[in-house]
Amino acid sequence: MKILALDTATEACSAALWVDGQLIARELEFERGHAEHILPMIDSLLAEGGMVLGAVDALAFGRGPGGFTGVRLAASVAQGLAFAADLPVVAVSDLAAVAQRAFDVESSVTRVLVCNDARMKEVYWGCFERDATGLAMVVGPERVSPADVVEVSAVESVPTGATGAAGRGFRAYPELRSRLIDSGDGLKLISDTFLPRAHEIAKLAASEVRAGRTIGAEEAIPVYLRDDVARPQPS
Repeated sequence: MKILALDTATEACSAALWVDGQLIARELEFERGHAEHILPMIDSLLAEGGMVLGAVDALAFGRGPGGFTGVRLAASVAQGLAFAADLPVVAVSDLAAVAQRAFDVESSVTRVLVCNDARMKEVYWGCFERDATGLAMVVGPERVSPADVVEVSAVESVPTGATGAAGRGFRAYPELRSRLIDSGDGLKLISDTFLPRAHEIAKLAASEVRAGRTIGAEEAIPVYLRDDVARPQPS
């Protein structure tokens, strides 16, 4: 199975090529300029893998939540490539990508609370459980809220020490870390530096492709969570 994955939802701009479980990837981190880099990254990966776009079995992209422009860019690039090569698409949660990264580096954790910085004094957050195959599975809805609204109730049923925390929301909002981790509630901080990346998006997408859960290019749409981000605010 061959999957081409990409993500531009946060400061990280990344692409990955998954070939029968083996992966090559490109990743850069910067505030702006993702549109200038993502297609050259993809071209470089395909060249290194010795294949053309039409030879991959599916395209995967980080569908959000994340920055408005970045999430829209990922969806647009995925749509364009999928239409051009007539490929199926898998849309993967950027929160799930961070959760998968946490599960991969911390084998003792069975659930993880992911908090990504949403700016505007808010975080994108969700709880994920490790399934029988080791993949991140969402528990409850993904949300956007002020940091002080994030709660541990979704993970309290897991024994102390089995629940982790990951994502840059814990770095951006020290009060979140103080309340949920340093207070001794049982959350283990796995990393406050993780960002979503194409590496984990490809891994999660592979399972979806095997199960036949793909979508057409026209259905490759972004998920923002924050619906009013592009609307003018009342004065």
